[in-house]
Amino acid sequence: MISVLSLRPAISNPTAAAPFSLYFHFQPSTLLGKTTKIRPLKNPNFLLPSLSLTNSLANYSKPSNANQIRGLQTESGISGEIHVIVGPMFAGKTTTLLKRMKLASSNGRFQGISIRKSCHLDRTLKDLCFTGRIKEAVGILCRTGEQVHTETYSLLLQECIFRKEYKKGRRIHWQMIVVGFVPDEYLKIKLLILYAKAGDLGTAHILFDTLLVKNLISWNAMIAGYVQKGLEELGLSLYNKMRQCGWIPDPYTFASVFRACSSLATLDQGKQAHGILIKSQISQNIVIISALMDMYFKCSSPCDGFQVFNKSSDRNVITWTALISGYGLHGRVFDVLESFHQMINEGIRPNQITFLAVLSACSHGGLVDQGREYFSSMMRDYGVQPKNKHYAVMVDLLGRAGRLEEAYAFVQMSPCKEHPSVWGALLGACKLHGNMDMIKLAAKNFFELEPENAGKYVVLSNAYATSGLWSNVAEIRCLMKGSGIKKEPGYSMIEVHKEANFFFMGHNTHKQTEQIYCVIRDLTSILKDAGDVPDLSIELEQITAAQH
Repeated sequence: MISVLSLRPAISNPTAAAPFSLYFHFQPSTLLGKTTKIRPLKNPNFLLPSLSLTNSLANYSKPSNANQIRGLQTESGISGEIHVIVGPMFAGKTTTLLKRMKLASSNGRFQGISIRKSCHLDRTLKDLCFTGRIKEAVGILCRTGEQVHTETYSLLLQECIFRKEYKKGRRIHWQMIVVGFVPDEYLKIKLLILYAKAGDLGTAHILFDTLLVKNLISWNAMIAGYVQKGLEELGLSLYNKMRQCGWIPDPYTFASVFRACSSLATLDQGKQAHGILIKSQISQNIVIISALMDMYFKCSSPCDGFQVFNKSSDRNVITWTALISGYGLHGRVFDVLESFHQMINEGIRPNQITFLAVLSACSHGGLVDQGREYFSSMMRDYGVQPKNKHYAVMVDLLGRAGRLEEAYAFVQMSPCKEHPSVWGALLGACKLHGNMDMIKLAAKNFFELEPENAGKYVVLSNAYATSGLWSNVAEIRCLMKGSGIKKEPGYSMIEVHKEANFFFMGHNTHKQTEQIYCVIRDLTSILKDAGDVPDLSIELEQITAAQH
């Protein structure tokens, strides 16, 4: 049984502030000797996390007005809930309040109202969820040690997923296990989605395997989880298995599949998925169109990417940005700027990603003045606040053009001078032009901001190698080895005849390595005859590093 007890102390001033509302849970028979603190809440409509009441509370002075204390005796040894309404006079004096309540309860000065505990707890948790107080809701759930209805668990999990509070979602699952609650198929899918989004694919797959019936939502959650984790091959494998089981993909499935194909540059699989999309006659939304465009551009098929854009009836800033970014990926600077102005003429306002693509195109095209103008127009004309990446691209724009001093001054005046990306851009530009003084200056700031980043060591090592400072290269390598910093090897991947071929940095493990190098030597000779001078600094760096 649960008892709701009320206490309203005498307030001499009728104009005093409104009473506080405190809510806590106690178990007199099991929590002997434990001390718990409770805190006041100004809004009496909401309840605070459940708390425990000690049996050792005593010494209570009789209230000035007994008529203002009403309630009902709580039976000894029975768990209960107490809803306390107190005035400002008790703020910060919860220990005294608990003592008074304990003694008043033993003297029979409270009148109890019996209610069902589970219903009251369910209502409380739902109210907290509806007001965005998921942290308090999970705290109450875990401290009560009681089961709640399936709908309440579902609402709590959904809030954790929506707010990306994955740790709190794990606590809810833990509470289910502790209290012996067995989730149904619907809740299992909710938990699966939670773990997939949190990146815990092992637990997600266990839940997936325990499903009696795997519906499209569960398949999509697993596929998206693998793709977001960078395991695109496993995601595509699961997609193929889903197709073999007779399931027809929906827009969410295709969005994950196209993303996986773009990351792996597997054009054939992407085209197959596109064909299935057309045959299924699914209405193509913005998410599918932008993912499909991104897949074609990253698979070196810009014409197909433009065709997807051209056939789409609903164009917005997302699709335009996908087109502009795709053109920039292939170095088509003129098409980038033309598409940008066409988007503006159609009345669509660019966003931060749009400007990032435009500035990057200006950087690679050497359009310094145009890049400056686009950067200035972000806040002036469109109210778009530049971020760290925009400042880094501007540094790269000036650095590529050889304006290193100007780039350094820009970094000093920017609000992002404490961000490593701008110093990394300056370091890359100094490496390109071989300015060792500026390299050392940029490297000093680069390492101070993020010394544990392995990529920074590699960038600096390559900069030293470009200038022929091999002793500095060896020093950087030794520093990395002594600090235990390891860099994941870079690799390239290309699909030939539906087979993915990987080429790792410094490894000659491909079965056709000799034939590939033979073709490279022939191409190098042709380029030399045309007046091109290859950059062999990276190859020399690897040889020297191996010697050290």
